[in-house]
Amino acid sequence: MIGVEPLVDHPVSRGQLCAKGWSTAFGIDGGHRVKSPMIKEHGQFRPASWNEALGLIAENFSGIADQFGSDALGVISSARATNEDNYAAQKFTRAVLGTNNIDHCARICHSPSVAGLKQTLGSGAMSNSIDDVERADVIVVFGADSTESHPIIGGRIIRAKLRGAKLIVVDPRKTRLAELADIHLQLRLGTNIALINGMLNVIFSKGWQDSDFIASRCENVEPLKHHVSDYNLERVEEITGVPGELVTAAAQMYATADAAFLAYGMGITQYVSGTNNVIAISNLVLACGQIGRPGTGVNPLRGQNNVQGACDMGCLPNVYPDYQDAMSAEVQQKFSDAWGVRLPSRPGLTSLGMSASALEGRFQGLLLMGEDPVVTDPDQHQVKRALRAMDFVVVVELSMTETALCADVVLPAVSFAEKDGTFTNCERRVQLVRQAVAPLARAKADWKILSELAAYMGKASLMGWSRPEEIFDEMAGLTSSFSGMSYEKLAKDNGLQWPCNEEHPDGSPYLHHGQFSIGRARFIPVRQTDPAEIPDKNYPLYLTTTRLFFHYGCGSMTRESPLLERETPVGLLSIHPRDAEQLQVGDGMPITVSSRRGKLDTCAHITDQVPEGVVAMPYHFREAPSNILTNNAQDPVTKMPELKACAVKVEPRNDVNSPHEAQTGTNGVSTKDQGESFARI
Repeated sequence: MIGVEPLVDHPVSRGQLCAKGWSTAFGIDGGHRVKSPMIKEHGQFRPASWNEALGLIAENFSGIADQFGSDALGVISSARATNEDNYAAQKFTRAVLGTNNIDHCARICHSPSVAGLKQTLGSGAMSNSIDDVERADVIVVFGADSTESHPIIGGRIIRAKLRGAKLIVVDPRKTRLAELADIHLQLRLGTNIALINGMLNVIFSKGWQDSDFIASRCENVEPLKHHVSDYNLERVEEITGVPGELVTAAAQMYATADAAFLAYGMGITQYVSGTNNVIAISNLVLACGQIGRPGTGVNPLRGQNNVQGACDMGCLPNVYPDYQDAMSAEVQQKFSDAWGVRLPSRPGLTSLGMSASALEGRFQGLLLMGEDPVVTDPDQHQVKRALRAMDFVVVVELSMTETALCADVVLPAVSFAEKDGTFTNCERRVQLVRQAVAPLARAKADWKILSELAAYMGKASLMGWSRPEEIFDEMAGLTSSFSGMSYEKLAKDNGLQWPCNEEHPDGSPYLHHGQFSIGRARFIPVRQTDPAEIPDKNYPLYLTTTRLFFHYGCGSMTRESPLLERETPVGLLSIHPRDAEQLQVGDGMPITVSSRRGKLDTCAHITDQVPEGVVAMPYHFREAPSNILTNNAQDPVTKMPELKACAVKVEPRNDVNSPHEAQTGTNGVSTKDQGESFARI
């Protein structure tokens, strides 16, 4: 019998699990797992030995490097894999393949957090601990539905509200958390900067700013004051739709609190203005001095279990582990000396950059670990075209995902429960995981697969680890933030929060106390930028993407649970009642949703949780993947695609009778049916 139980004494969960956590055992069950290496021949997969599969990969990757150069190859690592797996992935990319083309799904969730907060504060991570929710007098949640996406944190926020904390929610949708809020700022989609600049204008004009904090710890405040003076309440109300008196009330509540905890999610980051949205958030926090002490901070909420860790380990094209600049000659030399190999000095490609380069004929070989970009990346058709344009694609996975079906070779991975290693949660807490069950069939850990592949490519000495602890120790020896950590120390007290080093031997519950790593924090004025695609007469509605309480990511794990699937079996389109009336669409009615990039069939869910003019849909369902519709317009700084806003039209259908029948992609063939025959492999 395999089951999951929460840790009663854990400092984050405190004996609780969300619905997804309770159902974890279904996600690693062997029923639909890939059990051996699979090689595609004549459009069909056949089982293969590890020797044959790794030999074929090594031959193709080496051939691509010889013909096109190392930069025609790349790796996409996984926010569901351990820190050790991710460290191995970036080392394999740089030391074995010889390129900086390494990325992962943080590109499409919190890359603007890393870029924006790095500029203003010096660190892009969550500044405080989850415990600080309960130390706050005021809690602000920007662009996140914590009760759906982060239920443990959402529960903490609700308990803090019940004990007397004030709650401000900033969201276009009327989420469950918004219904509990003291103030709900229901702004128009994509108008975050205008709202924040309006709040800052009020704060400065009323004298609610923390002048002592600004004078002692910040720079560039006068240009910010001048800039936000253009955002008077009348203009802000016109742009955002939020009444001026609510903007003033929220500004006063936040600015005058003794301790205010601000959290935000992808309703801030997933815009073409994502980095500037984060900078605006930082401006607000700094102006009010709500950082550097308990109960405060700027706190991006991560989604997948190791988004923070994959970033920390250097699975980004521009940084080595611990955010050391990949373009710095000094950093390159440091890692070159440690690894004993010459390392690339050329800039790397992002995940979306690899796809674009493939369509231009300049990128030929890709290895993906535990990612399903066909379902989760914007403009699904373009993703598939990019994968088809590559000469050789390798997927390391638990099951046959939509992306795995596009691969030339699929390698069986082990789940978190079948290996040792560490994960880092959103509060920077590095935690040990220990193998609970034996690995399934012939599956192997990601780091082990990469080590063996390195040997097949003639680089065995670079990645000759025998166990995950050796990988962790190597990483800790090359970083500052992790230099005080070891498996022995992590085994005590449920992990440590980085930075953990000589200066902070017991870890760091919160950052930026006393000083910022860049010296003084920086105010940076930013302007309101509209979404790249505005509704018009042909596509009159905005679509925004959402997450659900019962599902996670691409659904490849959660949808294996009959309990979770029973609760939410299909991805519905949420429509406001007045929009539904105008469209002549009833609750549960089959509909077609179209954008300039594609269309899908699903059913309507009539609800006033979405505002008029906006429809919302989750992205977890391969039968009706909302990312067929989404726009790949990108934030110029981070290449974050604009997944939170695109223009669509909705039309009723009369040719189907149930939600399941209605769930199909652009060509009318259920993607679930397409993948059914592979589920038995």
